[in-house]
Amino acid sequence: MKGIVLAGGSGTRLYPITRTVSKQLLPVGDKPMIYYPLSVLMLADITEILIISTPTDLPQFRRLLGDGSSLGLTITYAEQSEPRGIAEALVIGADHIGDDSVALVLGDNIFHGHGFSEILTENSRDLVGCVVFGYPVQDPERYGVGEVDAAGRLVAIEEKPMRPRSNRAITGLYFYDNSVVDIAAGLRPSARGELEITDVNRAYVRLGQARLIELGRGYAWLDTGTPESLLQAGQYVRTMEERQGVRIACVEEIALRKGFIDAEACYRLGISMSSSAYGRYVMEIAEELGALPA
Repeated sequence: MKGIVLAGGSGTRLYPITRTVSKQLLPVGDKPMIYYPLSVLMLADITEILIISTPTDLPQFRRLLGDGSSLGLTITYAEQSEPRGIAEALVIGADHIGDDSVALVLGDNIFHGHGFSEILTENSRDLVGCVVFGYPVQDPERYGVGEVDAAGRLVAIEEKPMRPRSNRAITGLYFYDNSVVDIAAGLRPSARGELEITDVNRAYVRLGQARLIELGRGYAWLDTGTPESLLQAGQYVRTMEERQGVRIACVEEIALRKGFIDAEACYRLGISMSSSAYGRYVMEIAEELGALPA
């Protein structure tokens, strides 16, 4: 399975913060926002990842992540010159996907919960059709909402319904088999001039090949698109990290625990950031898992 992080858009709901910097490079806790969706793909054992952003912002992502080799990844980059819809990421990323399946994650979504890696790997294996992830919310009328049958198949999607038939908001994480390349290529822009990800998902619903996995109690799904939600996400991350003594979306630790890099390589990454508490945490994890301290 290949991975795509869509980190485009202009972040207008966060103005003036995002006038000079990409939203996905803003800090959430002690790390840039893009670490969180990147970590989701890594937890799903995905190592070939395409990051899509604006021509202005791509150099900053390249500076932050490079080619991904230090994390045992292969990271490439592509431009989305204007925000023309989430589903355009699948058109832009067609060559990256090739003959494989793909996981698409939005660059401003944060997921957290015990056992999340197992859920991801289980539902990405031998994928037929699409898998979306639902999260129960109190205000489903603000979201795309999924309705499932007794077998867990997704049978309907409503966009911001006035009278929602469920409270399962569809999150910004999507798994697709290779059919999505042709489905995305055949999309027509909606009334607002965008290629809609809901139209992709509805195509799979019509084929009877869509499933919704509910992330229920014990999981957190955070959208960081407004100043208030960005602050709440930072507070959540800080609280959980202080209570548990582990860091959420520490990509160096994930790379080590997944076997993408060894303990010595992880330790060297920590040394490069040793002036920060984050860097020292990476060094400690590497030592716990076998690295010899310098």
